[in-house]
Amino acid sequence: MENNEFKKDGKRQVTMAAVGRLAGVSQVTVSRALSHPDKVSAQTLLRINDAIKVTGFVPNALAGALASKKSNLISALIPSLTNIVYATFITAFSEKLREHGYQILLSETGFEPEAEEALVATHLSRRPDAILLTGIHHSARARQMLLGAGIPIVEVWDITDSPVDMCVGFDHVEAGRRAAEFLFEQGNTRAATITAKDERAVRRQSAFANRFEYLSKGHVAESNTGGPASIRAGRDALSDLIENHGLTSGAVFCSSDLLAQGALIEAQARGIPVPQGISIMGFGDQDFARDVEPSLTTVAIDRTRLGHVTAEALLARINGTQRPKSVTDIGFEIVRRTSA
Repeated sequence: MENNEFKKDGKRQVTMAAVGRLAGVSQVTVSRALSHPDKVSAQTLLRINDAIKVTGFVPNALAGALASKKSNLISALIPSLTNIVYATFITAFSEKLREHGYQILLSETGFEPEAEEALVATHLSRRPDAILLTGIHHSARARQMLLGAGIPIVEVWDITDSPVDMCVGFDHVEAGRRAAEFLFEQGNTRAATITAKDERAVRRQSAFANRFEYLSKGHVAESNTGGPASIRAGRDALSDLIENHGLTSGAVFCSSDLLAQGALIEAQARGIPVPQGISIMGFGDQDFARDVEPSLTTVAIDRTRLGHVTAEALLARINGTQRPKSVTDIGFEIVRRTSA
C-alpha cells in the first residue's frame, strides 16, 4: 500500500484506493458503487463488496454528506441521559427516525445555556440533516447559530409562539395552574412546592404558587433543591418544608415524580400519613408512579406520542412532503391516584 494509507501513529488505514486495487477497479468506480450502486454492473459491485468485507473498509460518511448535502444524521440535545422522562421520549423519537434511515447523534446538555450553546456549535459542525433541542430558551449565540443553519429545527417539551422553527410540547404554566386547582379542589387549604433546578420546573412552580395563593388566600411555601431531581433531594426538601417552613398539613406539588417519591419516603419515615396528613403530587408519570405506596398522583405527559409526533414533524420538513405546524401542543393529563 502507498504511504498515505497509513495514519501518523503507523497503523494501517484502509482507503478507497486500496479497496479498488483489491477489486481490480479504480477508486472512482468504488466511489460510484457506494453512492450509486445501480450505475455499476452486478459483477463489479460483487467484487467491490467482497473487497470491502475483506479489508473492513468504512466509507467516509462526512465526505459523502458534503457531496450529497445529506448526512442521514439527526442531532438531539437533551438535558439528562439518565432521567427516564427524557429517555422514554428519545427512544420513541429514535425508533421512528430509524424506520426512515436516520440515526441519532445524541448529547447531554445539563440545564445550563452555556453547555447547550457549545453543543449546538459542535453538532452543527457535523452537518446534521436536522436538530432537536429540549426547551425554548437558548442563549442568543445558540439561537443565532440555529437560525443560520438552514436545517429543520424542533424544540420539544415546551411551546412558544415564536419557535426557532417548530416546537412540540405542552404548556408548563397551564400545567402548574391545573395542578393548583386540582389540589385545592381536593380540600387542601395549604400548599408547598418542591422544585429542581430546571427553568421549566420553575415556571410550573411559579404558576402553581400564584394560582393556589389566589384560590386559598394563603402563602405557598417553597423548597428548591438547587440541583437535579433525586429521591434524596425530595426527602431533604420535605424535611426543609416541615422544619423551616412549618408545614404540618396540606399539599405538596413536586416538579418531578422522583422528588415526589423522595417526599413520600420522608413522610413515611416521620410517621406522617399520606394523603391524610400531607398530600403529595408529582410530575411526569414515570413508570414507578403507579406502583409506589401510596400510588402517586401526578401530571402525565404522553412521552411516546411526543417522540413520534416530533419525529414525524422533522421528517415532513426534511422531505418537503408538507409544512408541519410551527406549534404542536400535545397537552397533559392529571392522573389521580392515592397520594393526593
